[in-house]
Amino acid sequence: MIGMSIRTMCFVGAILATGSLRWVLIAGAILLPYVAVFIANAGREWDRTAFRSPVKPHNKSISVD
Repeated sequence: MIGMSIRTMCFVGAILATGSLRWVLIAGAILLPYVAVFIANAGREWDRTAFRSPVKPHNKSISVD
């Protein structure tokens, strides 16, 4: 919510500002969602151990006599 508030302020500021500040505010409004997604997903590595079976498979073969 804080990020979206900052993004909204960048849009409003870009309307009111002139010169290079306008372009900086537009860039901030465009890039902020990507930065927010990057921060939200940081540290979420795929854990391969979560998909392993807790039971060890037995290697006994069935023999037919």
